[in-house]
Amino acid sequence: MSKDAVTTVPQRIRTVLRDAGWWARDYVYAIRAQARALLGRDAADLLAEGEGTPVVLLPGIYETWRFLEPLARALHERGHPVHVVTELGGNRRPIAESAGRVAALLFSRGLNDVVLVAHSKGGLIGKHVMAFSPAGERVRAMVAVATPFGGSRYSRLMPTPSLRAFASGDATMKALAASGAVNTRIVSVFGPFDPHIPEGSELAGARNVVLAGGGHFRVLADPRVIAEVIRVAE
Repeated sequence: MSKDAVTTVPQRIRTVLRDAGWWARDYVYAIRAQARALLGRDAADLLAEGEGTPVVLLPGIYETWRFLEPLARALHERGHPVHVVTELGGNRRPIAESAGRVAALLFSRGLNDVVLVAHSKGGLIGKHVMAFSPAGERVRAMVAVATPFGGSRYSRLMPTPSLRAFASGDATMKALAASGAVNTRIVSVFGPFDPHIPEGSELAGARNVVLAGGGHFRVLADPRVIAEVIRVAE
């Protein structure tokens, strides 16, 4: 065995242990977020007041807006009206259908110069609005956290159609990948390791921000995320 091979083994072990630690903390965060979704009582409409740039929340699959509640409250405290698309429910519907519901909210509430704040699947929904809907003209930019813009190879192993829809060969995913013109209005934020998206979330033409810590859920709590939203909105 060469000297280089010997020296890389400890490094690989450290990387595996690091990723495992991020993964464990990731699911602790996810469990707490789901508990917040079950126990939360404050109405989303209370966040929709403010004079700043309007923000629309787009949670990930199987998530409600409460997954993004800490981020939403921090933005609301800075004077930004934060809008929730309650029609998304638990976000199980196809991307195009969900994008239609987001577009309908932008029109019905007369929202303009909007910043979308999205997690995971929410980023795909947001890009669909920006690329294919007339409502896309109402969107200034989107900050997408841990979004599978290039798909996830794990999706083909998933038991439900809503999860298998993230395969890179899916028709909607291919259409989104081909619509690169809107990428310049997207900030893609992600960690160096994502247990759900081995391909990563880097998006050509977008502003790509790599966080210090990894994970798929816990990265939402990284201060850099809200800093990027504030940079775009203010």
